[in-house]
Amino acid sequence: MPIFRSRTIARVRHLPFSITQFANLSAYQSKLLPTDLHILHCITAYRFHEARNLLDRMPQRGQYGRVGHWTALLSRFSRVGLVDEARALFDIMPEKNLVTHNAMLSALVQGNRLGEAVRFFERMPEKNVVSRTSVICGLFDAGRIDEAKRMFGEMPERNVVSWNAMIAGLIRNGHLEEAGRIFYAMPVKNVVSWNAMIAGYAESGRVEEARALFEEMGEETKNVVTWTSMVAGYCRSGDVEAGYSLFSRMPEKNVVSWTAMISGLTWNGFYEDALLLFREMSTDLEVRPNEETFVSLSYACGGIGYPLLGKQLHAHLVVDGLELNDYDGRLSKGLIHMYSLFGLVDSAHHIFAKNFGNFSVQSLNSIINGYIRIGQLERARDLFETAPILDKVSWTSMISGYLGDGQVLNACDTFDRMPDKDSVAWTAMVSGHVDNELFNEAVSLFSEMRVQGIHPLAATYSVLLGAAGAIANLDLGRQYHCLVLKSHLELDLIVQNSLISMYSKCGKIEDAYDIFSNLENRDVVSWNTMIMGFSNYGMVNESLRIFEAMLNDGTPPNSVTFLGILSACSHAGLVTFGKELFRSMSGVYAINPTRDHYICMIDLLGRAGKVEEAEDFVLGLPFEPDSAIWGALLGVCGLKNNHEVAARAAQRLLKLEPLNGPAHVVLCNIYAAKGQHVEERVLRKEMGMKGVKKQTPGLNAWVITWGRRGSITASEHRGILSCLYPKAPVDAWFARNIGIALAVVAELWGALMGLELAWEMGRRRVTPEVNNLEVVCRLIRSQEHCAPQLAVSLRSEIGLRKLFIHTGKGTVAQIGRQRLLFNCHLGIMCIKIPPIGLASAAF
Repeated sequence: MPIFRSRTIARVRHLPFSITQFANLSAYQSKLLPTDLHILHCITAYRFHEARNLLDRMPQRGQYGRVGHWTALLSRFSRVGLVDEARALFDIMPEKNLVTHNAMLSALVQGNRLGEAVRFFERMPEKNVVSRTSVICGLFDAGRIDEAKRMFGEMPERNVVSWNAMIAGLIRNGHLEEAGRIFYAMPVKNVVSWNAMIAGYAESGRVEEARALFEEMGEETKNVVTWTSMVAGYCRSGDVEAGYSLFSRMPEKNVVSWTAMISGLTWNGFYEDALLLFREMSTDLEVRPNEETFVSLSYACGGIGYPLLGKQLHAHLVVDGLELNDYDGRLSKGLIHMYSLFGLVDSAHHIFAKNFGNFSVQSLNSIINGYIRIGQLERARDLFETAPILDKVSWTSMISGYLGDGQVLNACDTFDRMPDKDSVAWTAMVSGHVDNELFNEAVSLFSEMRVQGIHPLAATYSVLLGAAGAIANLDLGRQYHCLVLKSHLELDLIVQNSLISMYSKCGKIEDAYDIFSNLENRDVVSWNTMIMGFSNYGMVNESLRIFEAMLNDGTPPNSVTFLGILSACSHAGLVTFGKELFRSMSGVYAINPTRDHYICMIDLLGRAGKVEEAEDFVLGLPFEPDSAIWGALLGVCGLKNNHEVAARAAQRLLKLEPLNGPAHVVLCNIYAAKGQHVEERVLRKEMGMKGVKKQTPGLNAWVITWGRRGSITASEHRGILSCLYPKAPVDAWFARNIGIALAVVAELWGALMGLELAWEMGRRRVTPEVNNLEVVCRLIRSQEHCAPQLAVSLRSEIGLRKLFIHTGKGTVAQIGRQRLLFNCHLGIMCIKIPPIGLASAAF
C-alpha cells in the first residue's frame, strides 16, 4: 500500500460521521461542480486511486495548470465545511505548491483546528506572509493573543492584510486601544483597515470616535461596509434617528445595509417602522432579503402583535426556501418567539418540535412564557418538567407563572428546586409575594436573600418600596431607602420613582416632592407618580402645576397621566378643564380612553352636580357599559341624592351583577324614600332569596405602632385605640360629631387642614352635616392659625394616607388607606394632648 494511501485512510476513518453531518448533498450541491461531487464521493468511499485518476484527467486550465485547478477544488471543499475531505484531497494530490499549502492551512484554521494547523505550518517546506497571517488569525480566534503578537513581531515581511489581521484580531478580543495604535502605525491603510476600526468603535459603543474616523476617511474610500458599520453602531447605541439619517444618505445599499437598519429599528422597539422599511426594501428588485432579515422581521411582527402579518411573513420565507437554510436555528427561534407573543403557542410548539434536533433553550422559554401568558399553566408546567435542558430564565419564568396564578406553594417548591438561584429569581419571588399581598413573607424572603449573599437589584428595591407604600409602612420604607443608599442605587430612575410613590402613599408628600425635584432625568413615570401623589391628597393646584411642567419639559403624557389629572379635576370641581383634557386625549395625543378614564369623567360630572349629564355620558359610550361604569354612576348619585338616575343605574347594575349588595341596598333605600314600600318589600325578599346581605358599615385601615401592624374597622377602632393608648383620654363628643366633616376636608385640603378643622370645630362645638361643604369651607376661611389637637380620621371616599397619633410619650401610630371606598360610615377618635406645633403635626 502506498504511504499516502495509509496516511489518508488514517485521517479519514471518521469521514462517514463527518458526511452524516452533510448527509443531504443538496445542502452544498449548488456550491460544487459535478466533478467535485464525483471526487468527493470517491474520497468518502476510500477509493483514493479513483479519486486521483479523476484529478489526473482534469483538463489544464489557466496559467497555473492542474495544480491550480486542484487547489481551487480544495478551497471549495473547505468553504462548505468539508475540512477532512479537503485534507484527504490534499494528501492524494500528485503535485502541490505554496498556494496549495496555504489553502490547506487556511482550511484548518477556518475549521477551528488550530493545533493541527500549527503542526502543518511548521512542516510546510516554504512559508510566506500569507502562511503566517493565516496562523495569526487562528491564534486570535483561539484567544492566544500573546502568541499572535509575537508571530506578528517576528514576521520577516508584512503586507496590509497582515496589519488588518492584527487589528481585527485585537478588536475581537477586546483590545481596542492597542488595535488603534496599530492602525495609526500602519504604513499603508486600505478600506478594510478603516472599516475594521470603525466597526470596532461602533460595536463597543464609542460611536463618536467611530464617527470621527468616518469623517476622516475620504469619500472615495468609503464603501457600503463603511456606511453599514456606522448605521449599525448608531442603532446599537439607541440613536436610531441618527442611524436612519445616515442610512438615507447611503450612495448604495445592499441586503446587509437594509437588514442592519431593519434590525436596529426592531431592537429599539420601532416595530412598525421596521416593517415599513421592509416594504420599501421590497421595491428594490436588486436586493432580496436573507435569513437575518427575516429573523429581525419575526421579532418586529411579534412586537407589533399582528398575527396576520406574521403568518404572511412566515409564508414568504417558506416560498423563498429560506426556512431550509436555518442551520443555526435563529430563524426558527424568531418564529417561535413571534407565535408565542401572538398567543398562538401551538404553532410555536409545532415549529419547536420540528426543529428539536437543533434544540434551543431560548425557544423553550418563549413557549413556556407563551403558555403562561394565555393562562395554560398546566401545559407550561408539562413542557418545563420534560425539557432536557433548563436555564435560569426557564426556572424564573415558571416561578413567575405560578405566582401570577396565585399558586404560591408551587412557586416556592419550584424555587427550592432551582439549582442556581440568582438575583432575578429572588426578585421574582419577592415580587410575586407582594402581588399576592403576602407582605410579611416578601420581607422575610428579602432578608433571606441578603443572608445568602445575593445582591438585590434595582427592581428588587422597587418592589419592596411598592410593598411598603401599599401598607403605608413608612418605617419599613425608610429602611429600604437606607439600603438603597448603601447599595449605591439611589441614582437609578426606577428606584427613584418607587421612592416617590412610597413616600406619597405613606403621607410624606413633601419628601416625595423633594426626591422628584432633585431628579436629574425624569421619565413619564416620574411625572405620573408625582401627579398621582398630589391628586390623591386633594392638592389639585400642585397636580396641575406638575402637569404643566411636564408638558413644558417636552415629555408626552400617557394614559396614566390623564387618570391622575382627571382625578384631580374631579376633586376640585374643574368640569370645563376636565372635559377639555378628556377631549385632548384622542384629539391631540392620540391616546384612546380606557374604562378608567370614562369612570373619572363620570365622577367629575357627578361631583359637580351634573348627574343627568353623567348618565347621558354613560349612554353615549362607544362600548356597552359594564358593572364598573354603572357602579361609578350609582356612586355619584349617592353624593347628590339623585334618586331617579340612581334607580336606573342600580337596575342596570343588577342586570349585570344580580348579587351586587350595594346596588340592592341603594335601590331599597330609594324605594323607601319615595314611599314605594311594595317595591321595597319585593326587593328585600329577593335579596333574601339570593342570599344578599347588607354589609355592616365599617372601614378597614392599617395601623402601625411600635413596630406592630394590624387592621381595624371604624366600629372597632375606638376600643383598640383605648387599648393601645390607655393613658390617653378619649373625647366621645369628637367621635360622634366631627368625623364626617374632617373626612370631607381631608379629601379636599389634605390631612393637615383636616386636623386644623377638627380643632376649630371642637372649639366652636359645630355639628356638621354630611354634604354641607359651605359650612366646612367657611370654617376654613375664617379660622386663624392654631395648633391642632390630635385627631384620627377614616375617610369615606378616598382613604386618608397619613395621620399621626401622638401620645404623651411622643409615640406615633400611623393610619393609612390605599383604595377608594364606597358607602362607608365614619368613626373618629380624638385624643387630647398638650398642644404641639404645626411643624411636628404636619406631614
